[in-house]
Amino acid sequence: MTYKGSGKRCPCSFWSVFVAVTLLVLPAWAAHDEPGTDRPRIGLALSGGGARGAAHIGVLKVLEELRVPIDYIVGTSMGSIVGALYASGMTTEEIEKVLTGIDWEYTFQDDPPRADRSFRRKRDDDLYLVKAKPGFNDGKLEFPSGLIQGQKVDLLFQALTQPVAHVDNFDDLSIPYRAVATDIVTGKAVVLGSGSLSQAMRASMSIPGGFAAVEIDGKLLVDGGVADNLPIDVARQMGADVVIAVDISTPLMTREEIQGALAITGQLTGILTRRNTEEQIATLTEKDVLIVPDLGDITTSSFSRAGEAIPKGVAAAELKQAGLARYSISEPAYAEHMRAREERDTEPPVIEFVRIDNQSGIGDDVLAEYLTIETGEPLDLPKLEADIGRIYGLELFESVRYDLVEEDGKTGIVVHAREKSWGPNYLQFGIALAGTEEGDNSYNLALAYRMTALNRLGGELLMGGQAGEEPGIKVDYFQYLDVDSRYFIEPKVEWGKSNFSLYDKDGDALAEYRVTSYIGEIAAGREFGAWGEARLGYRLYTGYAKIRVGDPSTPKESFQGGEVFVRLSQDKLDDTNFPRHGTIASLEWIGSRKTLAAYDDFDQVLAKGTAAFSMGKSTFILAGRYNTTLDDDAPIQNRFRAGGFLNLSGYNVNELSGQHFALLGVVYYRRLNDFNLLPIYLGGTFESGNVWEHEADIGDDLRYAGSLFLGVDTPFGPMYFAYGMAEAGRNALYFYLGKTFGHGN
Repeated sequence: MTYKGSGKRCPCSFWSVFVAVTLLVLPAWAAHDEPGTDRPRIGLALSGGGARGAAHIGVLKVLEELRVPIDYIVGTSMGSIVGALYASGMTTEEIEKVLTGIDWEYTFQDDPPRADRSFRRKRDDDLYLVKAKPGFNDGKLEFPSGLIQGQKVDLLFQALTQPVAHVDNFDDLSIPYRAVATDIVTGKAVVLGSGSLSQAMRASMSIPGGFAAVEIDGKLLVDGGVADNLPIDVARQMGADVVIAVDISTPLMTREEIQGALAITGQLTGILTRRNTEEQIATLTEKDVLIVPDLGDITTSSFSRAGEAIPKGVAAAELKQAGLARYSISEPAYAEHMRAREERDTEPPVIEFVRIDNQSGIGDDVLAEYLTIETGEPLDLPKLEADIGRIYGLELFESVRYDLVEEDGKTGIVVHAREKSWGPNYLQFGIALAGTEEGDNSYNLALAYRMTALNRLGGELLMGGQAGEEPGIKVDYFQYLDVDSRYFIEPKVEWGKSNFSLYDKDGDALAEYRVTSYIGEIAAGREFGAWGEARLGYRLYTGYAKIRVGDPSTPKESFQGGEVFVRLSQDKLDDTNFPRHGTIASLEWIGSRKTLAAYDDFDQVLAKGTAAFSMGKSTFILAGRYNTTLDDDAPIQNRFRAGGFLNLSGYNVNELSGQHFALLGVVYYRRLNDFNLLPIYLGGTFESGNVWEHEADIGDDLRYAGSLFLGVDTPFGPMYFAYGMAEAGRNALYFYLGKTFGHGN
């Protein structure tokens, strides 16, 4: 350096250069040491964005490669999930394996697997009532706060965070952590820094309307994206000098993309989220780093493509490598920084006590019978989740979850069973439609009112009515008799009208009767877990049959029955509408006796069974029925009927009747789509069977039939459009809405 116009060197030039270099180099040099230096504290802010959030994993991988230490993590929605798992000590490889391996479609469904449902609840499937049950209490309709209650999500998050379940203060995690949710009452952001880590994750990702709100400390919390989708401000509040912000939120749609009401609703939600995100981005300074992965057409719901988002996160972080490298530290310092993450204890704790937090009318001792966890043994998580699944399978609870707690130096489990907030009494609706090409159409509409948890043993009362082709009224009371929920008693009364047609050998209708019945029944029995039942009962019925179509001079015929019955039932079918695997079967003996107030003495045996097997999208079903009258002396109203879809397709509904009936059918169908809300199937059947008047004729003159059908599993029940074919040129077109497989007709 020289003075201007002199050629002499400045005597302070050396010191000027030294000071300048020192001022430039010292901060960078200091930032490469840890700890005890004055390097800047770095906070990582991860935004929400559903399945797009897998890109956060890619960003974390690059930060590790560059040896950029993370001192604080804060996340919203999916960002809170990735952030919590990383803060709990999981590696990026472990998080990637978890998020790409989860069956999100299954996890986001509240319905328990049918194997977990109690045998009592499985019998609800025998009715054609819609599964959705709004509450009806104190004369008011009540609905759940979200389409998804999050039972499976809760268990998933609890399993993933089990190694740090004892941590109550999120500052004590390997990296201090915060989750951001929204108070749905005030609309303000709520920062969660203590309590249950799994519940904090769950609250932060509860999309309003989609997921039920989560109550924490008296506040109803939903997805944090509503109030603070990219929580840069929270990272600064935690103490961050530098913020690395990762924005994976969905861009707003263009005008051309906005098509229809749903798109407009989605855009309004996006505007809300985008506005608070832009406000946060505006607070970034030149020392902060903003990373925005280019995720293209990966949407918030594209969880099957989560693996594609990870490399896009890597690419976006690498584009910011120059800015990130400023905060890189030395290998020894980074190893020391990461050492705390390696100290995570993954060994299951020894459980010393189990307690139930029961928020329902069911007795604590009843729920305790479902818990098989043994004290003094390490936590068996699969067993605990199976126990909780069976409690949830009672379908009385909004959620059943657990906490690992430490009390007086002992580790235990507290199971929280929360009754449905819209229960315990419910309304159910039903619709059944049937029709053929010949104009034989019918409809029935049903309304049922179910009262549950009437006492500590779980008594239930069902009152239902049906209008349409076959009107009726039913009152059914079911009561378990012991805390094991094994022995039961079930009295019920019914009144109803139905049609009974007689056909000649050519299939032409000779007459149609209108049958009115009054039935009283009481049964008692024992359930065998969730798979089977044995019951013994007595049934008394009376009624009359009036000619409806035919000779008007035909006199009204009265009938009366008094009978005992024994029934053995087994049900391991995974679904009753379109099963994929499993079996269902029953065997019943009926003894009608004049001494029991019947007009006729006779004995009948009824047997049926269905087995389903699947390969890929294809399913095969083998179904059989065999009903017989032991002495060929059953009255007309107790004969067996056949005809109709899947019951010798091609024949008219109930066209055939006799003292004996046998049917064997093979069904094949293939799923055509992957849309779980409305699965569609294409299939066909082959059926062989007949009815006979005399036992000696059983097996003679077998009739053969089959069908082709298109099936749709609708929210109102399975719907079929079918073409049935039988011998002698018989055929029929069917439109059918109601139960089929495993139920018989």
